Amino acid sequence: MAMLEVTHLSISFGGLHAVDDFSVTVEEGQLYGLIGPNGAGKTTVFNLLTGVYKPDEGIIRLDGQDITGKKTIEINQAGIARTFQNIRLFGQMSVLDNVKVGMHNHNKYGTFTGILRLPKYYRVEKEMNEEAMRLLKVFELDQEADTLASNLPYGKQRKLEIARALATKPKLLLLDEPAAGMNPNETAELMKTIRFVREEFHMTILLIEHDMKLVSGICEKLTVLNFGRILTQGDTGLVLHDPEVIKAYLGE
Repeated sequence: MAMLEVTHLSISFGGLHAVDDFSVTVEEGQLYGLIGPNGAGKTTVFNLLTGVYKPDEGIIRLDGQDITGKKTIEINQAGIARTFQNIRLFGQMSVLDNVKVGMHNHNKYGTFTGILRLPKYYRVEKEMNEEAMRLLKVFELDQEADTLASNLPYGKQRKLEIARALATKPKLLLLDEPAAGMNPNETAELMKTIRFVREEFHMTILLIEHDMKLVSGICEKLTVLNFGRILTQGDTGLVLHDPEVIKAYLGE
């Protein structure tokens, strides 16, 4: 069974077909890339997958479960987490607390327990602190647990955003241009991080990316979007040598 199965997904804004008849299948454990020119509809696809937008047409299934049109929090609880092209951390919260925010999405204790600080509150908070620290250690951020997220260097902020997404215990991780704004050394480190996340957490990953070195280095399959429609899809090596892809995406 596929981890993600998207069939004939479409959405329009004011008569403009932002995504038109998009279909993709991502197998469990796969590292899949979604590429295309600016404005091709890639982030719109992510917004459809995560409930930011509701599709006009089409079906989205996660691990066999129909999640089409569900709320963002319901989709996250079903097993999809994401990062964003423009990092969206809670800058004035600590590194540790940013990760714990993701854990709270599983509602480990109720509002009543939290307000009254009942014994369960302290027990669960202790467990969450320990779990969050283990996750930060994986990303070599444990020594900065008390640092404000906004004070981290850019590359570490990217790592923290991935760590926070993983704290929600997803089955599928969506990465929206994780290499945006990175220098070559940071991109190389990011490639290692993504491979590590896939192996260490047995994660299925779908990413949007413009850095072709990163795409060719880690993605097993690709789908190419152009003007909201699929231009081609298949094995990475074959797709990147497709003359239509070179013309539409690389501008040659």
